Amino acid sequence: MMLNDPIPKLVPKMAIPTIISMLVMSFYNMADTYFVSSLGIEATGAVGVNASLMSFIQMAGSAIAVGANSYIARLLGAKRDEEGSQVLSVAFFSAMCTGTLVMILGLVFMEPLVRFLGAKDPLVIKYSEDYASYILYAAPFMTTVFVMNQCLRAEGSSTFSMWGMVSGAILNLGLDPLFIFVFKWEVAGAAAATAISKLVSFIVLLTPYLRKHTMLTISIRKFKITKNIATEISKMGFPTLMRSGLMTIASVITNNVASGFSAAALAAISVVNRIMMFVSSAILGFGQGYQPVAGFNWGAKRYDRVWKAFWFASIVGVSVITVISLVAAVFAPSIMRVFTDNAEAIDIGTFSIRLQCYVMPIHAWVIVVNMTYAGLGKATGAALLSLSRQGIFFIPAVWILSVAFGVMGLASAQAVADGLSLLLGLPLAIRVLKEIKRLMIENGQKELAEDKKV
Repeated sequence: MMLNDPIPKLVPKMAIPTIISMLVMSFYNMADTYFVSSLGIEATGAVGVNASLMSFIQMAGSAIAVGANSYIARLLGAKRDEEGSQVLSVAFFSAMCTGTLVMILGLVFMEPLVRFLGAKDPLVIKYSEDYASYILYAAPFMTTVFVMNQCLRAEGSSTFSMWGMVSGAILNLGLDPLFIFVFKWEVAGAAAATAISKLVSFIVLLTPYLRKHTMLTISIRKFKITKNIATEISKMGFPTLMRSGLMTIASVITNNVASGFSAAALAAISVVNRIMMFVSSAILGFGQGYQPVAGFNWGAKRYDRVWKAFWFASIVGVSVITVISLVAAVFAPSIMRVFTDNAEAIDIGTFSIRLQCYVMPIHAWVIVVNMTYAGLGKATGAALLSLSRQGIFFIPAVWILSVAFGVMGLASAQAVADGLSLLLGLPLAIRVLKEIKRLMIENGQKELAEDKKV
């Protein structure tokens, strides 16, 4: 499929299940917050505190997972399946051990942990500990879920990956009201629902490996960490590690700056982040579906298909996001009113949503370039692009624009950062496209790239 299916058929086949998975997960995050918010401001604060804990667990799992995804796709493209299984086994058990270590340390240092994450009020601390305990019990499963999810996509099994993620999210949506309102478990109920959903996702994703429905296998006997495997996973996982870390830091900084203006400003920025995260999930899902296609064909030396996949992903991704962004910009005030009736918050949120929508096509294309570098194993370029949106451009934009233009400056920071990311994305895209074209010529594939069937 990776080497023979036409690119216009293959990329959507890989991307659509991933997009669905990302959108469902994003929707779940909004719904989960909605259910808990009915318990009071302290409960909502506790969930916010534990969002940082979950982000930390996600950093550990996704860094290993993305590094393994990139390497496995290239190994499979080069028909080195046995080495791919070894990489998968190393990633799986490394993630399990990492999650277990986080669980043990978190449970031992529970109160200092939640205080460090931002819990100050005694009731918030209590709720945070209730929530964190269940999340920590699920940490080993959460980290390994990321690995199986990414590695299934690397071998083309994006549908298995989708069902693993979606099944847990849907279960969580059903368990939340049951545990919170029917069983009266309050915040602990929301945490228990999340932990159970992660366990179910783990089982669903592990099933195709146990039933031998995959190209690769997971085995403790193949858990042999070599220098090459450690290097490849680390260098390609590092951009993801940095991106996740900067997203957490950026969120903390943004909330602190917003709260300095007014409660309405903080509410507006929080709502905008949830809304735009939903749109960004579609972009990121499309990019993650395209990445293994590029990596597999790069490993197979089918540079003509890498070339065509890049341009197909660029044109389709930017076109679709442009339409979605235009709709969101037009209906921005109505979207804000779904979450709040505060006039100031609606004005700030509408302004921020519209600005971000205007530059969203740039963000979509930069993600395609980013995923190209990640899929081809080019760690430096992938790291630069990963760091640009939430670090290199965004954090300075928050401080500078907030001082210069007040709350509307803060509201425009993300849009400005997305626009500036083109300054990195464009030269990096030109550089990698020149390399692909050169390899196509050297391998006699220049004419193949013009064939619509490729």
